[in-house]
Formats: sequence, structure tokens, C-alpha cells
Amino acid sequence: MEIKAKAKHIKASPRKVRLVVDLIRGMKVEPALNQLTFTKKKATGSVEKLVKSAVANALNNFDLKEDNLFIK
Repeated sequence: MEIKAKAKHIKASPRKVRLVVDLIRGMKVEPALNQLTFTKKKATGSVEKLVKSAVANALNNFDLKEDNLFIK
């Protein structure tokens, strides 16, 4: 099952956001959030908020376990 989350009105260029997203693509949720914590880019706050929102949606709406989730 694929859970999607979208972020609108991010105050950073798509190229700069893509740099941050490429760092965590393919990772499980916990290591991805740790990676975002130690990355010093402007877009990390928005991406971290988006990942946390997607995880909350997966847990509450679809009753999935956090251990099985990864960033696609």
C-alpha cells in the first residue's frame, strides 16, 4: 500500500528541496528522520514535517506499523 503526503507553499526552490529528499529516498522512517535532524539545509524542516505527517496518516488512517514504512 502506498501512502502519499503533499506539501504546498514551501519557501525553497524545488532543486534545493530535491537535494534533501534524495538523501532520505529509500530509507526506513526512523533513519530518515535521524538523517534530517543532522542535515543543515533550509528545506529539512519542511521535509521533516512532511515525513512526520505521512507517518501519522499511515498509522492512524490505515493501521500500518511504523517498522514497515519507508520513503519512496
